[in-house]
Amino acid sequence: MPSTVQHLTLDNGLQVTLRHAPQLKRCAAAVRVLAGSHDAPNAYGGLAHFLEHLLFLGTQRFPVDEGLMRYVQRHGGQVNASTRERTTDYFFEVPQAAFAGGLERLCNMLAEPVFDHQQQLREREVIHAEFIAWSRNPQAQAQFALLQGVSRWHPLRGFQAGNRYSLPVHSPAFQAALQGYHQRYYQTGQMVLSLCGPQSFEQLQALAHSAASSLARGKPVKRQPPETLTDAILTAHLNGQQLNLLHAIEQQPPGLEQAIDFLTTWLTDARPGGLLAALRQRRVAQSIESTPLYSFAGQALLHTRLKLTDTDAAASAQALLQDWLKFFHSTDRSPLYEEYARLQQCRAQTASALELACRDSAARPFTPMDAQARRALDSLLKELLKDTPASSTEPWHLPAPEPLLDVVFSNNSAIQAPAGLTFSPLLPPERQHGVVYLRWQLTAATRDRLWPVLDRALQPLKQRALKAGASLQFDTSGDAWQLRCAGIPDRVVAITQHALYTLQHPSASDWATVPSDEPENMPIRALLRLLPEQLFSRQAANSVVGPLDQSDLQALWAQAQWQAMASGFDVRLQHALNGALQQVPGAPGKHQPLALNAVRRWQMPLPRASEQALLLFCPVAAADEACARVLAQHIQGPCYQRLRVELQLGYAVFSAFRQLQGCGGLLFGVQSPQTSHEQILGHLYDFLAPLPSILKCDTEARQALAEQMDEAVMSNADVAEWAWQAQLAGRSQARLTELKAAILAVDNQQLRHCADNLLHARHGWLCLANGPAPEAGGWVTEPLLSKM
Repeated sequence: MPSTVQHLTLDNGLQVTLRHAPQLKRCAAAVRVLAGSHDAPNAYGGLAHFLEHLLFLGTQRFPVDEGLMRYVQRHGGQVNASTRERTTDYFFEVPQAAFAGGLERLCNMLAEPVFDHQQQLREREVIHAEFIAWSRNPQAQAQFALLQGVSRWHPLRGFQAGNRYSLPVHSPAFQAALQGYHQRYYQTGQMVLSLCGPQSFEQLQALAHSAASSLARGKPVKRQPPETLTDAILTAHLNGQQLNLLHAIEQQPPGLEQAIDFLTTWLTDARPGGLLAALRQRRVAQSIESTPLYSFAGQALLHTRLKLTDTDAAASAQALLQDWLKFFHSTDRSPLYEEYARLQQCRAQTASALELACRDSAARPFTPMDAQARRALDSLLKELLKDTPASSTEPWHLPAPEPLLDVVFSNNSAIQAPAGLTFSPLLPPERQHGVVYLRWQLTAATRDRLWPVLDRALQPLKQRALKAGASLQFDTSGDAWQLRCAGIPDRVVAITQHALYTLQHPSASDWATVPSDEPENMPIRALLRLLPEQLFSRQAANSVVGPLDQSDLQALWAQAQWQAMASGFDVRLQHALNGALQQVPGAPGKHQPLALNAVRRWQMPLPRASEQALLLFCPVAAADEACARVLAQHIQGPCYQRLRVELQLGYAVFSAFRQLQGCGGLLFGVQSPQTSHEQILGHLYDFLAPLPSILKCDTEARQALAEQMDEAVMSNADVAEWAWQAQLAGRSQARLTELKAAILAVDNQQLRHCADNLLHARHGWLCLANGPAPEAGGWVTEPLLSKM
């Protein structure tokens, strides 16, 4: 059932959007403040961003331990905020039962912040740590360099991040500016509230009235229009093999943002007849991306990035792009308008409550191109093509209709499930969300070199899947490959079928060597990506020299063993999926669960960097999952408070329960600009050391955690992932009801015993860092996990 929307204005003048979406399990709220970094005083760079941080530090009514962030974390939700040039957004998503409490806290923190000087001083150091990381990030610096082509009068060239020197907390003038900015913009005339959930409109409206009544009444503020974006022609920048193009758009009509979205949808389409297909066919570029760096009041700065196959291809890539734009401007786009409407429908159908609420607050719902947006598109294309010849010279054509939007399975006969497939009942078909996991165990020496070939081959299908309401992932980890497809069930079956064919028959162009992806510049993110592979012993693939071909791939599949799990399909689609999985290469077979080795293992998969990053994964026995989840729930807030707020180790600090390769455990992460790896580890140990003697079960928190482990509350993706992790652990019959009961049964003794096991690494520790292990501590390099 599709969602429906209502707009209303509250008595205090607040504009509210309500979205009743009966297909959702969770609820979300988003507030957009119509002011950002460009609206703050020029004398205090980063003031708007600083205020965003301060609002999460608690109010008199809800101190930090009871504030929005801790509240959302306790209920297993998501919360964040973002300061842009002309807007600031605050948003969260929680289970339905926790929605009223979250909304009350959100509105209270926006309305009644506490401008405490000591808190400001501590938070300024966090801002400064972010600034240091930004200043050392090559991608951020490359973007900053691009923006230097903008007019010197435009605020886009200015410093907006904030640091220790731009935020003089002790200055009365700064305090006046900070509080004045809050009073001017954090009022109902400058805010938009969006609520989204399965509740009725009457319930959503009552929630909005109750929580938003605390917001200060106000009127819209007339904001100064920006200066012209450029006073000279913007030139192309070549950064390695990435070609960066900037287009300054001026004086455009309403509907510009959707016009840009529509244009980039087809600009990046990989199907034959389009720009990306031509770039790849001529070996000019491998990929193209285009996003607006800035958009406000009819202005936009469009950033197009092309990953070239050779630096000498820059001119050819630009010429093809310009020629395609001419074609796109002159052609009849009616078929694309129709397909875009269906794509938008798919996006709305598969979006989370959080995404829907955020798009509503930004006035960008998933809607077709209306007359206003079409006029904006015509104007945009004219602006991009000004001062160029009118007609194109290449044989472009529009892509054929996307068949994934019209999937039909006509064969209704019962097809027996293949031996390696398990159907999990945890995700009921009425959720309209199907998930398929396929995992291959591989012994071929060519394993590591063949994976990039197949990953390249799947890229076009991945892009098509996203537009059709599904996601497709293909990962490598140790001696295993994993394919995961999730989304609208009938599309998932069709995409899985296409993927299995592609994995066995990559095209000739997929075998060509192409530039590798740029490494992740944030070390903590790179470590998170590498974590699953580092967990267990990896059978080294013998070195194989020489070019690879189809015979090598066939030999690899001949030796592969696979297992699969599916959930969320009705009987008809189960039979269709059974038919599709008859084409899985390799032989079905059960994989052995991983065994825990009680060692302290240190791995350095990344070189040293300007900031120290460290992940500490502490596995637990499968029987202790419930207790470990309770422990993670208890320490999440205090760990963040100690490491980030009090010790100010850095801005990237977290702790959580994670399941990887069928193994559960507690994961701690820190990235710090000034603290060594040994010091970070010491702080973590000091935090954990007293837990076995002081922990007490909080009945309310335990009840809240148990409620999160209910299929009707968990996201569909989380339900399927939990079922898959249970299967990898050899517990394919595990049920969420059992986990809920176990969580409710955890007592003080069990909780403290679990903390003691963790502290003394009785099931091992795995530390990933971009630095070597300390001399003390008994660290080894042998595997933490191995095959049973």
